[in-house]
Amino acid sequence: MSNDTWTHGMARFCVRPLIGTGVTPNHLTTLRLATGLGACACLAIGPHLAAPGAWAIWGGLLWVLSAFLDRADGELARVGDMMSPGGHRYDYMVDNGINCLFFLGIGFGLTGATLFGHTLGLWSVVLGAVAAACLFLCNWMSERYEEQVPGERAFEGAWGFHPDDALYLLGPAAWFGLLLPILLGAAVGTTVMAVVVLVKLLRLRRAAAASVTVV
Repeated sequence: MSNDTWTHGMARFCVRPLIGTGVTPNHLTTLRLATGLGACACLAIGPHLAAPGAWAIWGGLLWVLSAFLDRADGELARVGDMMSPGGHRYDYMVDNGINCLFFLGIGFGLTGATLFGHTLGLWSVVLGAVAAACLFLCNWMSERYEEQVPGERAFEGAWGFHPDDALYLLGPAAWFGLLLPILLGAAVGTTVMAVVVLVKLLRLRRAAAASVTVV
């Protein structure tokens, strides 16, 4: 992932005063985990429909903070020269787990939502599970792709933004009662993204197999 986005720059500025204080990237990752779990719990309580209540407000606030900490831990590791394989694995597991859990959480929170005059019920949980599972697969396959093609990313950003920056929008979506369209879009969007990365991986394998055959 590029570290030259606007949000990376903001995080870099905020974490510089922490250098030499004993605060480590793992501390920030753990705080990211706690705030992310708190956000998911708030949003799972529901309902968060046309007039979101206190749970949605707090859930959105915690989520935005958690998303920012997702940037901050990595920036502290880089500018403080505290990068380590163990820290990277911890950060990777927390980020993937929390991001996937968000969609599962709002799936539970939206069981009382209506679509085309019908209450979603457990279908919202199914949609959340689909979004969570496909997001996990997309992230996992992206890692495998980037391991095989060093220096290339499965998804690139532009104009100072990265696709991951869209996570910040999930907080305001909770505040303004827009979690249902977010859930529907995520169930479709993450599925498409997973298919795109899968196709890229399959092309790599075919190219590798063809090169072996030629040799």
